[in-house]
Amino acid sequence: MAGMLKLIVSTLAFLRLTLAATIPQKPLAAVQDERLASPTSSTPLPLVVWHGLGDNYKADGLRSIGSLANSTNPGTYTYFIRLGDTPSADRTATFLGNLTEQVQKVCHDLSTHPILSRAPAINALGFSQGGQFLRAYVQRCNIPPVHTLVTFGSQHNGISEFQNCADDDWICRSWDGYLKRNTWSNFVQSRLVPAQYYRDPEDLDGYLESSNFLADINNERDVKNANYKSNMKKLARFVMYMFSEDTTVVPKESAYFAEYNETSDEVTKLQDRKLYKEDWLGLKDLDGRGRLEFRIAEGGHMQLSEELLEDTFKRYFGANATKDEGG
Repeated sequence: MAGMLKLIVSTLAFLRLTLAATIPQKPLAAVQDERLASPTSSTPLPLVVWHGLGDNYKADGLRSIGSLANSTNPGTYTYFIRLGDTPSADRTATFLGNLTEQVQKVCHDLSTHPILSRAPAINALGFSQGGQFLRAYVQRCNIPPVHTLVTFGSQHNGISEFQNCADDDWICRSWDGYLKRNTWSNFVQSRLVPAQYYRDPEDLDGYLESSNFLADINNERDVKNANYKSNMKKLARFVMYMFSEDTTVVPKESAYFAEYNETSDEVTKLQDRKLYKEDWLGLKDLDGRGRLEFRIAEGGHMQLSEELLEDTFKRYFGANATKDEGG
């Protein structure tokens, strides 16, 4: 037990150095909701934001984003997803936890929220790991329904490498070694965030057998969840931003659901993958209706300018944009 506690302490010390990651878990039963994700007034839909690793719901940066959303589209009600009662607990939950329980908590929180639960729909904005978490929300419950989902630098196809360690950072290196040796263990897959969205193209058998989250929400196993696809098809728009100089997320093309072959240095784009061709998630359907967008954000991971965010809010979250894309 002492060794396990030491591992957890070392993990937290290492993860403080990391910028972006995600937790994969076992499936939740998807829920259907018959409400149309279309507004009926000139008021912008509420905006739900899920932050990334190491952040918390009270962070100044997030609050400034909420202020910008409201100044860009007056009347916007912004809700920041929280997984802990305090900022510290919320931050810790981005490192350690069970994503099945976390997504389930968010499903409950949003469906019972006094404002969000009464909205005809919500818009959703996910930063880094928060992007695929919000996608899991859409697929697994979606009450209230998401109208437009925008993700920045998210790991929709997982990561194939963990965070690099400095040569003299022995805490990081010892944790990294343990993680690489035990990636598919129950302990790691149920508790450590980065391992649970890890996807090694060279070890797909291990991934499909043991991944607690990503293999499920990407519908990659033989038995497909039809509700995941039908819920995704209800989106009015799904917008994915990839950071042009992203070195934190490996491969960066994961933001587009693309597959990267490290040996050949080749990228297989989403449209050339079985996930798209057989339409496991409804992405082909969305693309065919002009509802799937692939966009570039210049710079490194999570280097977001006010101009880019303002353009995003105007383009995708304004009342007029929502009306035009509804139905």
